[in-house]
Amino acid sequence: MKRSGILNRHLAGALAELGHGDTVLVCDAGMPIPVGPRVVDLAFRAGIPSFAEVLDGLLDELVVEGGTAAEEVREANAETDRLLHDSLPSLALVPHEELKGLSAGARLVVRTGEARPYANVLLRCGVFF
Repeated sequence: MKRSGILNRHLAGALAELGHGDTVLVCDAGMPIPVGPRVVDLAFRAGIPSFAEVLDGLLDELVVEGGTAAEEVREANAETDRLLHDSLPSLALVPHEELKGLSAGARLVVRTGEARPYANVLLRCGVFF
């Protein structure tokens, strides 16, 4: 659920519609976008905005119960692995192919300009009380 603040108008509107248990896929420029969920594409150039910047902004706006990322991030992208483990209260790791399958159930997809491997996470929304 959206907490406060103003972001990109498309993103702000999409965040305001989220409820408990809804999922948000925050993904890099290379992640296949599932058919069905609302998509807010923030990518401007390679690396802009970064996955870290977008995740940080979303975590300021949302109550998040936990997240799911690809287990391959541990070996392929140590910086993103650290960021995810430091930022999320409960992080599950699954094979990347499974993450792609789970992303089909997302209510919202936020695409970043990140151009490093496995900079993707599926966030599970909580409630503020």
